[in-house]
Amino acid sequence: ESQKTAKMLVLFESPAGFALFKVLKEGKIQDATDLADDFATLESAQKMVKLKAFSKFENTTEALAAATALVDSKLSKPLKKFLKKHVSDEELAIVDKKLGGIVQEKLGIPCIYSNGILELTRGIRSQLQGLISSMAGTDLRPMSLGLSHSLSRYKLKFSPDKVDTMIVQAIGLLDDLDKELNTYAMRVREWYGWHFPEMTKIVTDNIQYAKVVKLMGTRDKAAGVDFSGVLEEDVEQHLKDAAIISMGTEISGEDLSNIQDLCNQVIDLSEYRGTLFDYLKSRMNAIAPNLTVLVGELVGARLIAHAGSLINLAKQPASTVQILGAEKALFRALKTKHETPKYGLIYHASLIGQSSPKFKGKISRVLAAKCALAIRVDALGDSADAAIGIDARAKVEARMRQLEGKTLADEGAKPRGKEQPGKQDKGKAAVNGAAVAAAPKAYNADADVAVPEKKKKKKAEASEDGEEEPAAKKQKKDKKDKKDKKKKADSDDDDSS
Repeated sequence: ESQKTAKMLVLFESPAGFALFKVLKEGKIQDATDLADDFATLESAQKMVKLKAFSKFENTTEALAAATALVDSKLSKPLKKFLKKHVSDEELAIVDKKLGGIVQEKLGIPCIYSNGILELTRGIRSQLQGLISSMAGTDLRPMSLGLSHSLSRYKLKFSPDKVDTMIVQAIGLLDDLDKELNTYAMRVREWYGWHFPEMTKIVTDNIQYAKVVKLMGTRDKAAGVDFSGVLEEDVEQHLKDAAIISMGTEISGEDLSNIQDLCNQVIDLSEYRGTLFDYLKSRMNAIAPNLTVLVGELVGARLIAHAGSLINLAKQPASTVQILGAEKALFRALKTKHETPKYGLIYHASLIGQSSPKFKGKISRVLAAKCALAIRVDALGDSADAAIGIDARAKVEARMRQLEGKTLADEGAKPRGKEQPGKQDKGKAAVNGAAVAAAPKAYNADADVAVPEKKKKKKAEASEDGEEEPAAKKQKKDKKDKKDKKKKADSDDDDSS
């Protein structure tokens, strides 16, 4: 039995290095429930396993390299040398099934994996310091903490999945900037509107409004200011004319100074928003070119942000991509048993905006199906070009033209406001695909059918009269009854009076 048990080794990875343990009681591994008691104390643990070899990491860099290789289920060079040196004809118990397959393939060492081995490694971890003599009295917690921090930094720095975090953050900031800009611009209009209320209707754009206030100051200076860099010529003249006859109140220099400071904030935020949008466009074209071609930078970025990452979005089916962003409406519709929404964030895509209202649902379904494919190519493919996205967009546009063409064929040639001939009207003939009036047919006198017997007609009339007579009598009787009732009611009223 001792020869049998000596044939199994357990590979254990710790923050300090790689360890190989001999399993002294192999039969216990099959019954995983009893292993917790066997590792309750160091003495009992030493009866289960015995250290055969230990390879210590020289520094944190070596530990990090080994840890990253193990996370990705790869066989690193130090581990390969360690196993070659210390494992000859034994069986190797290993926690990672994928890594075990690689070890078996490259080194020819038979590897096993089971729930019992997981319990065994858990027990070894609990008594690790006592089982490895060179680590007696050493605290492993600082090593574990340092290695975990290094591993986290490495994954954040080099993981390709984290690149789309920039898109998520950029679109979030862009939406926040839009809200802030709108709030600030409304405050400028309301504040300066007390002094020059007519300007609100003349200058409709918020950024132009802030620039005009900054240039002009008080309205009495409007005539001497050149607005050519901000406003069009006719709008500028209209503004100057309105400034002369304005009904607004006067404001002090301090009030104007505060208003102009707010205008500077609006202008600066607007310029930063433009810079941020250019950055977002460049990131989207680099990370998700196919999705960008189909739905645009903003909608694509919002879809990625809503899903959490590009990989998460790639896992979604087309039906989910179609209604992403309309979850509240979907669950309300399911709860009340009404129609579910046809589109979510994808509604703001230019292709859906171009389609007519009655086809928006169909186009959104087609577009979502193409988007699902494009997202998967962007997330998992190697090519950086947008060939698939361009091809998919062309197909969606062709489908849109097909739907619009059907409508034109059905309704476009019909005159408005006139009665349309039925489909069964055979007085028209199709020439070259267009409906053209054909020559009217000649009258065929032989097709007339004469009724030889007039008696049948008379009998039919008589039977109709017979049916009408009882109905007429009944009607007269009802009228008479009503008159009698009315007379009786009148007589009763006279008696009572």
